[in-house]
Amino acid sequence: MGDIVTAQELGQYLKLSDSSISKLASRGGLPGFKIGESWRFHMDGVFKLITKAKKGNDGKSINIFPDQHKIVAPIENTKLSKKDK
Repeated sequence: MGDIVTAQELGQYLKLSDSSISKLASRGGLPGFKIGESWRFHMDGVFKLITKAKKGNDGKSINIFPDQHKIVAPIENTKLSKKDK
């Protein structure tokens, strides 16, 4: 099954704050699950994510969360109020 770690432990490993880890997990950027209010992570899933991001990158810097700043909903699916039209 592999090791299960907390947000704090994963943050120490990835050199990120606990809050950054929690935000990434809640946006779907990290494979994790919640127990109450606390996030937990399978390290096997984290290693797979990193390995997938590195493939074909030739050692250059990587962004394992490339869609983080993109608009999720297309404009035509966004409902406008009467005053916005």
